[in-house]
Amino acid sequence: MGLYLFFIFFIKRKRILCDVSGCNCLFSDFLPFVCDGCKEVFCVEHRRRDSHSCSEISIKKETVKCGGNTCPSYPCTYHGCNGKELLPVVCSHCEKHFCLVHRHQDDHECEKLEVPKPRMAATQQLVKEIVESKKSAPARGRRGAKNSETAAKVALMKLKLHAVGDKSLPQTERTYFQVFLPKGGTDKSKPIFFCSKWSVGKVVDYAASLASLKNNNNVLTAKKLRLCHPLSGEALQMDSTLESWVSNTVCPLYNGGNVILEYLDNDCKGVDDVNSYFACP
Repeated sequence: MGLYLFFIFFIKRKRILCDVSGCNCLFSDFLPFVCDGCKEVFCVEHRRRDSHSCSEISIKKETVKCGGNTCPSYPCTYHGCNGKELLPVVCSHCEKHFCLVHRHQDDHECEKLEVPKPRMAATQQLVKEIVESKKSAPARGRRGAKNSETAAKVALMKLKLHAVGDKSLPQTERTYFQVFLPKGGTDKSKPIFFCSKWSVGKVVDYAASLASLKNNNNVLTAKKLRLCHPLSGEALQMDSTLESWVSNTVCPLYNGGNVILEYLDNDCKGVDDVNSYFACP
């Protein structure tokens, strides 16, 4: 390019004006700009192709009637497109004119469009596959626990308005649960608050009395009414306290969360499908 500019200066020593007719800008007054289309030299005002009627750009100006007057019309240069615009829409990369539909590089197959390198394209595809797999993967582990904790905080405010329980209990000792009742009953669930210092066995007896459930836990051969964890389905130990489960760091119960009350056989360790209790009817 340096040699080309030197050549241009050399052959124009006697005529050192901008190549646009009527422009009196001197080379000594401006930095010359060489058009990469027609290879002529222009001042800063006429350096763009559309400002010096470049012979290499296929921008045609037509006139159309609008409101009784003639207005300029700029046809789209994209092959097969008959669209026109009243104002010029020029691609800043290839400097050709297009309609609004084809103004982006991808839309008019721009000759200056940078195609991603094969390695970059492969990386982009790998990232896309990872994102899609994350979307389709079921939530589990700590993520499921975090969702349960957040939901419990929101539900706790509602439970405090509707839950039933021993009103003599101090507010600081109350633990609220949405208790999902055994399948086959009339009611699906019941909001109840318990004392955090109670054992799970006492919680089961108290919930059974409030929900009018048959409780044969003192009968050796009968099915036992058990309190089960809402995530794992595990039947909680009857001699453990609510306080110990709420403070559990591995698989806790949440104040304002859910628990499941169900009849289990003596050798059964918990419920299998916890989601069936929470599913909408």
